[in-house]
Amino acid sequence: SISGLIRTALMNMDREAKEYYEVIIQAKDMGGQLGGLAGTTIVNITLSDVNDNPPRFPQKHYQMSVLESAPVSSTVGRVVAKDLDEGINAEMKYSLVDGDGLDVFDINTDPNYQVGIITVRKPLSFESKKSYTLKVEGANPHLEMRFLNLGPFRDTTTVHITVEDVDEPPVFEPSFYFVEVPEDVEIGTTIQTISAKDPDVTNNSIRYSIDRSSDPGRFFYVDITSGALMTARPLDREDVSWHNITVLAMELNNPSQVGSVSVTVKVLDVNDNAPEFARFYEAFVCENAKAGQLIQTVSAIDRDDPQEGQHFYYSLAPEAANNPNFTLRDNQDNTAWILTRRSGFRQHEQNTFYVPILISDNGRPVLSSTGTLTVHVCSCDDDGMVMSCNAEAYVLPVSLSRGALIAILACIFVLLVLVLLILSMRRQRKQPYIIDEEENIHENIVRYDDEGGGEEDTEAFDIAAMWNPREAQLVVKNRQDMLPEIESLSRYVSQACVMDNNVHNYVLAKLYEADMDLWAPPFDSLQTYMFEGNGSVAESLSSLQSVTTDSDQSYDYLTDWGPRFKKLAEMYGATDSSGALW
Repeated sequence: SISGLIRTALMNMDREAKEYYEVIIQAKDMGGQLGGLAGTTIVNITLSDVNDNPPRFPQKHYQMSVLESAPVSSTVGRVVAKDLDEGINAEMKYSLVDGDGLDVFDINTDPNYQVGIITVRKPLSFESKKSYTLKVEGANPHLEMRFLNLGPFRDTTTVHITVEDVDEPPVFEPSFYFVEVPEDVEIGTTIQTISAKDPDVTNNSIRYSIDRSSDPGRFFYVDITSGALMTARPLDREDVSWHNITVLAMELNNPSQVGSVSVTVKVLDVNDNAPEFARFYEAFVCENAKAGQLIQTVSAIDRDDPQEGQHFYYSLAPEAANNPNFTLRDNQDNTAWILTRRSGFRQHEQNTFYVPILISDNGRPVLSSTGTLTVHVCSCDDDGMVMSCNAEAYVLPVSLSRGALIAILACIFVLLVLVLLILSMRRQRKQPYIIDEEENIHENIVRYDDEGGGEEDTEAFDIAAMWNPREAQLVVKNRQDMLPEIESLSRYVSQACVMDNNVHNYVLAKLYEADMDLWAPPFDSLQTYMFEGNGSVAESLSSLQSVTTDSDQSYDYLTDWGPRFKKLAEMYGATDSSGALW
């Protein structure tokens, strides 16, 4: 009452029972005697937490279930232990302390919600074990020694986990196959038996097949019921030495359940390829070569790969064993030397020799082949440098053929340009045939099946040809938009008619030219005349030099010309007062 110090009045206060207190303090003057003045204040008191409450599981038994197909690390369930404390005093650590599933399951603590999460540690199998029992402990990691007498600060619970059955795909045993097979194995030989079974209680029948994407060449076949893996095509180590195929197993009653296994097939080598020259060999021998001179070193290759390594043996073929010109020396290092046996080679006597060489390997069985060395006789200088030989005659043109061809084509192109230029210049120098203006009277007789285009139609013919009759024979402008019908004028002209000899010959020549050219298209024909013809049945059709006018001219005579002029007669014939044509 004198110092104003606030003290606890009770012992063993419990924050979990009451955490907040409100105290009203009164202060009086005059020593607290009557007549003194007083003042009050409110003091709020909060109890801080201590770890004086051990954790407790709300239930002593948990029942959980999990599918046997649950992957590793998947969650099975959660357990939680209650602690009335708060903060660090309420932190929890969970662990598995007993049970038959300690190696199958695991438990982790969620730091945010202080719950224990049980997860799958290993793959489950309903067929192997259907249930597990776990003993889970929850404990406070932070303890206060003064409150240990209130403990223990840990608690346990029992978790029973049931594994549920799932229809699983077939399982192969073993999970991987490695097979070695020789490359000369016969087709249909069983190289391995693949085995799979249904892990479910029902134990359904299994059907086997090969994933064709893993065996695009279809070298293997698997029996659908027994799983026997067999060869379906000849194997060749030199082409494909390893095969990685996938065999599938499917449940007969549930085709959606499919298992797979990898099968690696190694093709073992068999001596089935004879050695042969590494390349085409062609040698040259000088005419002044001496006996015993080295002219070529040969080597061989073999596609086989024997375990003891490759070794080749060289000798002259039996038909050339007594070759008087060349001999062979095996170097015992998979190479051989070809040497001259004599001197005095002459190009004019024989310019090419063929030396057959027998090459054998060390395989079982021994295989051999015959290669041919081509030897050309050449003339050489004193230092042994080749000067000329028959092979040169064949090699030299090949090396120069491209350049020579380009040069020839270039010359031909230049000559063609010059010829075209000369012809063009000569044509331009020709003087045009000039006719007096007063005598320039021409007639064009052209028949079309359709109406012309008027003044804007500039495609019918070249007007320049009318001013130069000679050029008309060379330049004829064809219309591409119509195919007119051209009829010979000789049908309408009597053979007894008297006409100018030059015009007659010109018309006959053009007629003969048109009749003989069977491939000429029926385009427009332009006939140019220097003057009017005489002797026509219809006389002159031209209105030139006519002194009459359209109103004075009578066209009644057109009706007497026959049916060919009927159209003109209807167009120009006289009409009576009623408007009928006469």
